[in-house]
Amino acid sequence: MNPFRFKRTIGILSLSASLLAASLPAAILAPSTVPTAWASPAGGYKIVGYWHNFDNGSGFVRLRDVSPDFDVVNVSFAEPSGAAGNIAFTPFDYTEADFKADVAYLKSKGKKVIISIGGANGQVQLTTTAARDAFVNSVKSIIEKYGFDGLDVDFEGHSLYLNKGDADFRNPTTPVIVNLIDALKNINGYFGTDKFTLTMAPETFFVQLGYQFYGGSCISCDARAGAYLPVIHATRDILDWLQVQNYNSGPITGLDDQYHTMGSADFHVAMADMVLTGFPVAKNANHFFPPLRQEQVLLGLPANNNAGGGFTPVAEVQKALDALIKGKQLTSYKTRGSATGYPNLGGLMTWSINWDKYNNFEFSSKHRAYLNAIVPPTPDTQAPSAPAGLLSSAKSSTTVSLAWNASTDNVGVTGYTVKYGSVSKEVTGTSAQITSLAPDTNYTFTVAAKDAAGNVSPSSGPVTVRTAIASTDQTAPSMPSNLTVTGKTSTTVSLGWSASSDNVGVAGYAVAYGGVTTNVSGTTATLSGLNPGTAYIFSVTALDAAGNRSAAAVVSATTDTAGARPWALAVSYKAGDEVTYGGKTYTCRQPHTSLQGWEPPNVPALWLLKA
Repeated sequence: MNPFRFKRTIGILSLSASLLAASLPAAILAPSTVPTAWASPAGGYKIVGYWHNFDNGSGFVRLRDVSPDFDVVNVSFAEPSGAAGNIAFTPFDYTEADFKADVAYLKSKGKKVIISIGGANGQVQLTTTAARDAFVNSVKSIIEKYGFDGLDVDFEGHSLYLNKGDADFRNPTTPVIVNLIDALKNINGYFGTDKFTLTMAPETFFVQLGYQFYGGSCISCDARAGAYLPVIHATRDILDWLQVQNYNSGPITGLDDQYHTMGSADFHVAMADMVLTGFPVAKNANHFFPPLRQEQVLLGLPANNNAGGGFTPVAEVQKALDALIKGKQLTSYKTRGSATGYPNLGGLMTWSINWDKYNNFEFSSKHRAYLNAIVPPTPDTQAPSAPAGLLSSAKSSTTVSLAWNASTDNVGVTGYTVKYGSVSKEVTGTSAQITSLAPDTNYTFTVAAKDAAGNVSPSSGPVTVRTAIASTDQTAPSMPSNLTVTGKTSTTVSLGWSASSDNVGVAGYAVAYGGVTTNVSGTTATLSGLNPGTAYIFSVTALDAAGNRSAAAVVSATTDTAGARPWALAVSYKAGDEVTYGGKTYTCRQPHTSLQGWEPPNVPALWLLKA
């Protein structure tokens, strides 16, 4: 257990619940009056709230007394109990009959009531298929017993992680990841997609941090970095919405390659834009995490200062919503996925309903009024234009490279589908390399564009390409010689080498370090996005047209030590490193990898404030 980490299920209170309750005015502790008129959100924008199944000083709220401004109530939490994978739930301060009656009451008012599993204190690790099966059976039983509408996955702490070498989020191999994916698909299939609601509430550490670091592939970073990405990707077709916790977070790098700090409109827009635009995981262009649909994305926010770090005032939240929903761009961050905004954004989530009541329902009432005032967007039914100019830019005996002109769309194209025979390949840019083809064979390709609303364009004109005759060349190129470091900074290393020779000619070079590989055509390469003051081992191999690969030339280099840089998650700091945080500068006392909760002001054993 991390002793520095604040628990969401505990809030950030140091008093016990009993002492706090004794000190609060009776007006706060007494049941408050809430409106009795229940209505669906006018524009389809949801407000989701977590309801405490415990007392942490925020006060108890009966389910039937939850503000009607909430559309979805997440009962939190069901937690591990007994055998590995087994989940249990007992209503707090309720008889079983009364709890069931209140769930039924909310549902009769058109609200969804979902059971949330995990939380900061309820770590779940499905390390075996037996644990997976126990999880599936116990969760099904809880949902059926109490009549819940679905399941919210709120795995935190060390529940999810990536084994070393598990570098491709599209094909995970780590048991805790694979077993969770199987379990969620099983539970969803059992209840039926049309009747069952599946949601997730990961921390930024497990999602957006994956743009910079991915646990299974990077050197000296936390194995949990980006660990939710394979789960989200594998279940995106059955996932109703993702509500990333935009709180209790360190600074996170956005798609502008700048750090963004919680508590501001800038942070919320940048974090939402990442999952609405998609991003290369660990900045590897070959591992692109595709965007989610607009309605699948909700902003997760604390209801007040007691609920978690990074509270954002109402006006600042609505400034973020103006940018995301209405396209009123911020000066500090411009959305990448759509310059005109995301009018079908899913809405808001808050931790928590109880803290919202404690704060006189400021969150739910003010944001409900804002969202209801938005004119519902007109459904987008306009398909993008058909891709034009499809051609083959290169081919071998087993591959064909294609390129085409970008399509146009009223809200923007999100990707393309390349088809040949019965095979389809999804890409985000205007080029694709099709592999694993048969030699000396004709293939006919077409491309269609799609937009964020799921509209698909007409197909492009077809192009037929005959793959080359299979080569009998099995001679590898010579190893690149004279590999040297020609330059470096705190975040880049430049390499140069002498050309390899080959009987039919060298087609290119592969430059690799850690789990990252970059292909270049010449004899130089500059690797960017590196960590300051870090040692790397680089290898360069030559490839020929037949796919033969040379032996690797290897060189090591240590990036320059930078001046004080903003503190960030999942960075391996060494003694003497300097960082900035909250406008102050700190010096690292002892080597460590930064984790959430280990911000410099919180951990004097690790960081010394400079005078």
